[in-house]
Amino acid sequence: MIFATRALLPGGWADRVRLGVDAGRIVAVETDARPGAEDVRVDTLLPALSNLHSHSFQRAMAGMTEYRAAGRESFWTWRELMYRFLDRLTPEQVEAIAAMVFLEMQEAGYAAVGEFHYVHHQPGGAPYDNIAELSTRIFAAAEETGIGLTHLPVLYTYGGAGERPLAGGQLRFGNNVDRFVSLVAAARSAAKGLPADTRVGIAPHSLRATSPGDLAAVMPLAAGGPIHIHVAEQPQEVADISDWLGARPVEWLLTNAPMGPDWCAIHATHMTADETEGLARSGTVAGLCPITEANLGDGPFNGPGWLAAGGAFGVGSDSNVRISLVEELRTLEYSQRLRDVQRNVLVMGPGSVGTALYTGAAAGGAKALGRDAGAIATGHLADLVAIDSTHPALCALNEAQLLDGLVFAAPDGLVTDLWSAGRHAVRGSRHIARDRVVPAYRRAVEELVAGL
Repeated sequence: MIFATRALLPGGWADRVRLGVDAGRIVAVETDARPGAEDVRVDTLLPALSNLHSHSFQRAMAGMTEYRAAGRESFWTWRELMYRFLDRLTPEQVEAIAAMVFLEMQEAGYAAVGEFHYVHHQPGGAPYDNIAELSTRIFAAAEETGIGLTHLPVLYTYGGAGERPLAGGQLRFGNNVDRFVSLVAAARSAAKGLPADTRVGIAPHSLRATSPGDLAAVMPLAAGGPIHIHVAEQPQEVADISDWLGARPVEWLLTNAPMGPDWCAIHATHMTADETEGLARSGTVAGLCPITEANLGDGPFNGPGWLAAGGAFGVGSDSNVRISLVEELRTLEYSQRLRDVQRNVLVMGPGSVGTALYTGAAAGGAKALGRDAGAIATGHLADLVAIDSTHPALCALNEAQLLDGLVFAAPDGLVTDLWSAGRHAVRGSRHIARDRVVPAYRRAVEELVAGL
């Protein structure tokens, strides 16, 4: 049982809320209740968000790409350092880094993660004896931390638009369709020992890293589960796909792929108005990664057009250069304000921007990961986060202002407790596995960067 001074329910704020949780799900919600003697007591309880897009290994690169080299800096120069990392990354390091990332996500308020996993093989591209070796390392990190996991093995067949061959660091990603089928099967078999809320979907990396034939061939693997794909992140990508396929990436997908509610379009940054409306109306979730998109200079998402078309969205930490739930939401709104020279952009009509951002991302992130979560309601997974509303950043605010304060004024560290499908992983603002995970991470990254 959990007792909260207040909680955000689907109908709005409620006082003195008591929840029953069993087998990872919310089985009872009582308002104006009295706490039981053994209840976990918290201040303000919210539905926890799902982090819908992560490449966990890139956390080890944070802070290493902010030096301006000769010539124009871009996503493509950043990618070169990432490939150098891949020449050294071991399975043990993959596991240790992922555990640290998942711990940080939970302490930041994320109950679940969509791990867009594309490092499959040894340096040079030879598979491990167990083709799903590195997926099992992600699974071990999820078990260590208790985070909810939607694992997304990536199909990455080509090195660029037009079926260019893989080269260098990309060789660790590469699978043809037959080997990808084997990889997904092995990952799903290994995942059977994980908690029941674990999902294994698929992720065709992007149109530039697959082909129309390969994309069609792997669709049956989804079997109604999540399908994630990078789309229209960079202008160069849009131009390359247009030259090759005769249509822009989103335009091509809307015409040739079964886009719909099981799909998550990662970034979707450079879209026309027609593409924005069409993709939103398909039910596809926009997977937005505002901190990474700002860090890489990708450009801002068309938020007003997306919301006007009824589009769902969620947020992810992508490169994990900075893991902060509130900063992702804040950066998303500020990117719109800077572009449009307006305030309070991402809310339809009068209302709280913070509430619209938080609840929208909670619902959209859960949808993208195939989780019955995103709201505090009976039958839903107990993905829950508690914050301290007595903190100086929030103490002067009423309930209607509370999520505005959390998104726009609060520092990190206001999370006191977090449950991932009922697993109480953060207690007293500290992850229960921190004393094990942090030293292992330190050892792993020291080995990784030595001589880089």
